[in-house]
Amino acid sequence: MVGLTQAEAVPSAQPAGASHSTGYELRVLLLLGLAFGFAYFDRMAMTFLGPFVIEDLSLSNTEVGALGAGLSVTWALGAYFVGRWSDSTGARKPFLLAALVIFSFCSVMSGLAWNFGTLFATRVVMGAAEGPFLPICLAIMAAASSEGRKGLNAGVVQNVFGSLLGTAVAPIVLVWLAEAYGWRVAFYLAGVPGLILALLIWRFIAEPPRAPAAPASSAHDASLSPWHMLAQRNVLLCSILSCFAVGSAVVGSIFMPLYLDGPRGIDPTTWKWMMAVVGVCPGVGALVLATLSDRIGRKPPMIVGAALMTIPPLALLLVPATPTFLTVLMFLGWMGMGIFPLFMGVVPAETLGKARAATAMGLVVGIGELTGGVLGPLVAGQLADNYSLDVAMWLQAGLAAAGALTALLLSETNPRVLARRGQLGVTHA
Repeated sequence: MVGLTQAEAVPSAQPAGASHSTGYELRVLLLLGLAFGFAYFDRMAMTFLGPFVIEDLSLSNTEVGALGAGLSVTWALGAYFVGRWSDSTGARKPFLLAALVIFSFCSVMSGLAWNFGTLFATRVVMGAAEGPFLPICLAIMAAASSEGRKGLNAGVVQNVFGSLLGTAVAPIVLVWLAEAYGWRVAFYLAGVPGLILALLIWRFIAEPPRAPAAPASSAHDASLSPWHMLAQRNVLLCSILSCFAVGSAVVGSIFMPLYLDGPRGIDPTTWKWMMAVVGVCPGVGALVLATLSDRIGRKPPMIVGAALMTIPPLALLLVPATPTFLTVLMFLGWMGMGIFPLFMGVVPAETLGKARAATAMGLVVGIGELTGGVLGPLVAGQLADNYSLDVAMWLQAGLAAAGALTALLLSETNPRVLARRGQLGVTHA
């Protein structure tokens, strides 16, 4: 096994041979969790600042959808191609640091935009930098995790920190900043934490030991091709599930605040707190569903989680309730997003192995972003402009339901569960 590279010179980095040291594992969990949390904070800034930006720049619903779609395209391409580049070189940390710096600057540049075109350009570049961030984070986290905590740690990095900072703290802080100082200042300040975390990760996280790799050859190159990976049943199904789940989540994140602000007629002071409370639940869902997946298997929590995601849009459409009761229903349903670390990270990595983990994760993330993340908001925006925001909510619910049906076809990958069943190494459920 190749030893530590850049990190060998870092005295506080993980010592050789301590790949599963509890102290180091917690350090990686904290720093990567914060880093991804603020990356998601930057991505979600447009969602919560949308009503302010729309008014100032005179944007249509279609243009708002296009901003989300453009970011999703480059997010998808960056996730796969940079993830593959990382697997090919065996390096993780340099790619992570570069992504942190680039998307932080893009957040600042978003605040300088003066029309749709300039704002679109900054979001596109941000997507290219943020796309590979999650697969590489999860690959580093998997290398530092003990076997019994891989699902839980992936869920904490992606959903606990992501939801806490990106969907709970973000609406409170960003809407307050926009109301007090303007939406541009909110964008400027959103990019600062990423730069600070880049310094902390450079100082305190080691380059993971590289997995034994096959010599460079056409066969090895073929094993990193998308077609080779999609030939694996679980990778294909996770990619399809990603299309539906990402589409539902992106449509919801863009249009639920607009629906609360518009058809529901709830004032920004109230709906920002509603979205903040709802923003906590992907983290709660990750803790519950990822922990269950470590104990009972990956498949059952993924089915339940995708089904739960149908509840928020249906509640907004069909339940004539107070904001408090609506928040409860939305909280319950949005807990279903706790499955994202499972189908984006844990299952593809367990299916293909850690030497191809970043490529596999990047492929699943990329396909979800290119389809659900791009087409979802574009279609929802067009339908909202031509008909009403109700149609966007129906689309969100339908995509989540399709994801639940797809999860029914997955094969189990949890090594402990397969060992109990006497199926370790068996590829069928």
